[in-house]
Amino acid sequence: MRFLSMVKLTEGKSSPPSKAMIDAVNQLVQEVAKEGCVMVQSGGLYPTSAGARVRLAGGKITVTDGPFTEAKEIVGGYAIFDVPSKAHMIRVTERFMALHKTHMPGWEGECELRQLAAPGEPEPCGQPREAEAAV
Repeated sequence: MRFLSMVKLTEGKSSPPSKAMIDAVNQLVQEVAKEGCVMVQSGGLYPTSAGARVRLAGGKITVTDGPFTEAKEIVGGYAIFDVPSKAHMIRVTERFMALHKTHMPGWEGECELRQLAAPGEPEPCGQPREAEAAV
């Protein structure tokens, strides 16, 4: 099963990761791969000032350029993992957050984990997904 891990933080209150942090994360990724937890993709996101929101509300489409000052937390980065179970993903994420504690003292944030839906795969409750229409 695949999970999306979204690293959330307060914009403007965090600095980019140090080389030591990046090296520690790379080491963690290598270690967990041996346990069957494979990182498929990852990346950081630019500040909201470089983004835009496209919203549909009341039958109207509106576009708002960043920054999004009303946002309390933003997604600063993400990773997609292929893992044996949700429990395994949680354990890996706890190790990832511990690296922040060690290599980025004072950093505060969270990782939200969401299982990726795929046709034919069981839903989290164990029920098979119905055929999905192409988007």
